[in-house]
Amino acid sequence: MNAPHPKTALPAARRRAPVLREAGIAAALLVLIVAFALLAPQFATFANLRNILNQITINTILAVGLTFVILVGGIDLSVGAVLAFASMVAGLALTHGGFSPALATALAIAAAALVGLASGWLNGAVSERWRLPSFIVTLGMLNIARGAALLTTNARTLYDFPAPFVRFGTSTLFGSFIPLIFMVAVVVMALSAFVLSRTVFGRMVYAIGNNEEAVRLSGHNPSRYKIAVFTLSGLLAGVAGLINMARLTIATPIVGAGFELDAIAAAIIGGTSLSGGKGSILGTFLGACIIGVLQNGLVLVGVGDFLRQMITGGVIVVAVIIDHYRGRLFR
Repeated sequence: MNAPHPKTALPAARRRAPVLREAGIAAALLVLIVAFALLAPQFATFANLRNILNQITINTILAVGLTFVILVGGIDLSVGAVLAFASMVAGLALTHGGFSPALATALAIAAAALVGLASGWLNGAVSERWRLPSFIVTLGMLNIARGAALLTTNARTLYDFPAPFVRFGTSTLFGSFIPLIFMVAVVVMALSAFVLSRTVFGRMVYAIGNNEEAVRLSGHNPSRYKIAVFTLSGLLAGVAGLINMARLTIATPIVGAGFELDAIAAAIIGGTSLSGGKGSILGTFLGACIIGVLQNGLVLVGVGDFLRQMITGGVIVVAVIIDHYRGRLFR
């Protein structure tokens, strides 16, 4: 039998690459789960698995937004601070408006979404208008949003939210196993996966990450798409801020510190290439699961905070190294 011609074999390899990548990430997650289940018997309980789903919900929502940004070759360091700012504005709508619980909740949702949209749009617009690195622009927005979160309530924590809002953050489904807030993350992932795989917008996101100049020469405006993905990232940060408020039943301006690093790590561990053009929502979710399982399992086996941070950082570095060689293999 004749060997396949290289020109036909290469596209097939590229088509298999995402499947192989996600299968490898899923295998690594399964190994972690089995290892922690053997080392810590309480790890495999329904209560702890529900706790892990609770913990990864916020990171998953943020990481989905970061996936869009990284796919076009950008980065967004502001999502944790935008989350805090959005939650404070939403918290004011819930506690200081004197409205009925239903109206207050609707206003809080709108406020969080608007804060996220505006912050994300500014990130993208400033970066594209003046051709500035998104790293610098979003680092500036990180400080602006963090200061705004503190200024909004003079650094005070907000609490005493309406009962329906609190119930949303603490309710569960399917025999008290699946947190209701996790279903929000599932919806976000499903919609995002559809956009990336089934729409022109999604194809343009991948195309810009692979070759922005080719997109420009084909008659499209890459700046519009890049501003859009930053806006989406900001919107999802606002949604995450609202979900985090419901989960904790408080709104504090210091929340979200370091969340952007966990979200970026989830995307990278999940196979999203820092150079852009490669990645998937499923991979990002698996990456968020790996981070959540790793952090939860290390706590249960008695690893201290300092060592746990070092191990998590080492995993991220290894993921970047793997991404480097994977990019060379499937180029």
